Amino acid sequence: MKKKLIIFIPSIEDGGVEKNLYIISKYLNNNGIEIEVLTTNHDKKNKFQKGIKFIGISNPYLYKKGRSIKYLVSLIALFFKLLTTKDKPLIFAFQANIYAVLVAKILNSKIITRSNSAPSGWSQNIFKNFLYKFLINLADDVMVNSIEFKKKFEKNFKRKVKCIYNPFDKNLVKKSLRNKKNYKLRSKNYLNLVSVGRLTDQKDHLTLLKSINLIKSNFKIKLLIIGKGKNKTLLQNYIIQNKLQNRIKLLGYVSNPFPYIKMSDIVVLTSTFEGLPNILLEAQYLKKYIISTNCPTGPKEILLNGKAGDLITIGDFKKLSFLISSFYKRKKIINKKINTGKKNFYRFDYNLNCKKYLDFVNKNV
Repeated sequence: MKKKLIIFIPSIEDGGVEKNLYIISKYLNNNGIEIEVLTTNHDKKNKFQKGIKFIGISNPYLYKKGRSIKYLVSLIALFFKLLTTKDKPLIFAFQANIYAVLVAKILNSKIITRSNSAPSGWSQNIFKNFLYKFLINLADDVMVNSIEFKKKFEKNFKRKVKCIYNPFDKNLVKKSLRNKKNYKLRSKNYLNLVSVGRLTDQKDHLTLLKSINLIKSNFKIKLLIIGKGKNKTLLQNYIIQNKLQNRIKLLGYVSNPFPYIKMSDIVVLTSTFEGLPNILLEAQYLKKYIISTNCPTGPKEILLNGKAGDLITIGDFKKLSFLISSFYKRKKIINKKINTGKKNFYRFDYNLNCKKYLDFVNKNV
C-alpha cells in the first residue's frame, strides 16, 4: 500500500518553485508515495504526472486571484480535509508554511515544510518574525535548498533544517531545446543577454536596465527579459524614456525559455534575494557565462564564490556594465569560469537530490 502525502501549494504560478514541484511530485509518485495536491490552481493539473490527484476548491474564478485569497481558501480546504479524514496523511507545505503548520497542529497532523527564499527577503516586522519562529518550530521537519540558506535559517529561527539542492532534470532541458519554435533568437553582431525572472522588486530588473543604459552608445548589445509581473509598466517607461527600445525587449512569460538561454552570450540575475535560483542552474548546465548579484542565498554557492561566474553587489549597475562591456576582452577568463561550473554541476544531479526528497518524506510519513 502506498504512503499518502498532501502537497500544500495554494497558488501554482510560473516560477522556480513550480519547476521543482513538478519534478519532485513525479519522482515521489513513481517511488511509492500516493500524492494529493491541495491548490486553487486546478488549471495546472496537466503539468503534473497522471495519477496525481488534485484536491481543494476548483473554481476558475480563483485561478488568477492574488495569493492572499488563494491562501485563505486553501487553508480552509486543508482544515476540512484533515477534520474529515480518519487516517491523516503527511502534509508537505511548499507555500504559506506557517499557516499550514498552524492548521496541521490544531488537528494533530504531521507536517513538513520547504522554504525557498532567503530569510532576508521576508518581513522585517519583529512581531511577524517572532510568530514565524514560533510556528516553524512546530513543524515536524523543515528543508531548505542551499547551504547558505540553511545556516541563515538555523541562526534566525533556532532550529535544525535539512538542505536539499534543487534536482536538475537534464532530459527536460534537452527535450525543450528540440521543441523550439522558428523565431529569431539571436541578433547577429551583437552581444546577446538574457534575464529570466518575474518582473518584481525582488528581481530588480531596473539595475540591469541602468547598466545597459550606461553603455548603450558605445557597445552593440541586445537584452531579452523573460517574465511577467507588476513592474512591467515601470520597466517599459524606463526603456522608452532612455530610448532603449532597440536594445531591450520584454518578452513576457515564455513557457520554453531554454532556446533563449542557449543562444545567449551572457545570462544575468540581479535579484535582491533568492533561495537557489533555477535560472542559474539552467544557464550553468547550458555552459553560459553568468553574472549575478551576490544576494542571499544561492548565487554565491552555485557560482562557487565567483569561480564559475561573476558576482556583483546588489544594485551595482556600474560594475555590471563593466563586466558586460569587457566580455570580449575577458573571454579566456570567462571560459575558465564556464568550465569550472560544468565540472561541479554534479551537485545538482537529478537522481541524487530526488532521492534525498524521497528520504525526507519517508522519514516523516
